[in-house]
Amino acid sequence: MKRFIKGLKSDLNSYADTSHASVNTAPTQSFLLQYRKHRGVNLGSWFVLERWITESPYREAEAPAQSDLDVAKGRNAKGILEKHWDSWIGVHDWNRLVSLGINSVRIPIGYYHACGADRTILDGTDFFPFYHVYEGAWRRITNAILDAHRRNITVLIDLHAAPGKQNNDAHSGTSDRANFFNDPHNQRRGTYALESIARSLTTFINSFDPPLDNVIGLQLLNEPHPPNDTILKSWYTTTINSLQSIAPSIPIYLGECWRPDVYTDYVTQELRTPNPNALVVLDHHLYRCFTPDDIRASVQDHVRALKDPSGIAQTFERIAERLGRSGGGVIVGEWSGGLNPGSLRGVPNERRDFVHAQLELYERTCGGWYFWTYKKEYPGDLGWSFTEMVEKGIFPSIVGLVRKRSPSDVDSQREGERRQAALDQARNAAYDAHREYWGRQPGNYDHQLFATGFEEGWKTNYRFFETLHPQGGQVSEAGYRHALAFRATSNHGQSYWEFEHGFLQACSASRTDFQKTFC
Repeated sequence: MKRFIKGLKSDLNSYADTSHASVNTAPTQSFLLQYRKHRGVNLGSWFVLERWITESPYREAEAPAQSDLDVAKGRNAKGILEKHWDSWIGVHDWNRLVSLGINSVRIPIGYYHACGADRTILDGTDFFPFYHVYEGAWRRITNAILDAHRRNITVLIDLHAAPGKQNNDAHSGTSDRANFFNDPHNQRRGTYALESIARSLTTFINSFDPPLDNVIGLQLLNEPHPPNDTILKSWYTTTINSLQSIAPSIPIYLGECWRPDVYTDYVTQELRTPNPNALVVLDHHLYRCFTPDDIRASVQDHVRALKDPSGIAQTFERIAERLGRSGGGVIVGEWSGGLNPGSLRGVPNERRDFVHAQLELYERTCGGWYFWTYKKEYPGDLGWSFTEMVEKGIFPSIVGLVRKRSPSDVDSQREGERRQAALDQARNAAYDAHREYWGRQPGNYDHQLFATGFEEGWKTNYRFFETLHPQGGQVSEAGYRHALAFRATSNHGQSYWEFEHGFLQACSASRTDFQKTFC
């Protein structure tokens, strides 16, 4: 075994790929923030309003009083909206998120919220007459990015409302029917809107020295509802290619229309972009309270389905692996504790069990998650209000690891020796189990790749543990693990899976080691 370890260490550099923006090439803070595990909430109804979340901004809205456009057409819209923007999320909210372990927020916006940076974004759209209403929104959005940055919270900007509406819901900007996919003009305006937002984000980020690093993605469309996949894929490709020429360092997030395999095929087989190393992430939304099947099922049925290894867990694991082998990943960008009343059986802790089953699934299989929604204007919703669910013990009081001491607090030489010994022990045990199992299976193998991957995975996760130190002692850890494994080596041949297996097992083993030692 000593000879094996010596040979393994001498071979590590031959497997490291220094051509990628990988963890082997002194990853930047921005890279680590983009690839860490995102544990987040949606700041719903801050900019794109939803009446069931915040009622008061609709008090002067024009009938039917369901959408942003209805509010904009009403009396005193500018004053009502600016008061709401300035009061809905404040310093106490940001600090509370940190205390609960939340390290990321998804901010839904409409294209019209960016008109303060580019007035022409409204040209040829329903919101053209309302520049004066929305001109102050962009300043609030950039202030939110800065407030988040001060607390090491990352921000995913989500285009929730596109020109002409990409779905039929009122939270897509207007109360009319969706007309984004039926009108090429709206599609062009949608691409332009995202180009404009990307330019404005880049300008804002680079106005600081050093530049801000906490904008971890731009989501092109929230819950698109195209008449067919071809039209959406075509628009995605056109828009992504344009965005990568404008802001190549900002990851792209894509709604997958609740067809994860179809859009995994698109990302891995069809999408060709100018920047092959760009991070492209699929965003899946998971709710269990709307369909007839969901309504008929008890909460206990839902929990069992979430824990079933052959159910949604298998889907997430499959697409995470496939996307990761193209350098991408998957998140659950919206989920909740919402249940139809008929699903509740009055069993103690049934709401908590439902939430915890989801958390366990997303933590294990996805690059991150964003709960919908952070809070509601009026109390009493224990399925959708994150703040109330935490207060009632339905949602954990803190997510992720919390360190009690830092690696920097201990003697570096002793910690280096301890960590190397722990790595050697964990790697050797995993290697022996891997070799024993596959030794019983026919085929040609390269088991040293497993050991090499294990070492890379361990070191990678420790880079996240050590490099990122949010306030409050929360620990950052690798999120898009399959993508990180893919970027850690240029050896993507027939036996790459062994490197990948080792890498993923090491991420889990290193987490256990860090938790035992520092948490």
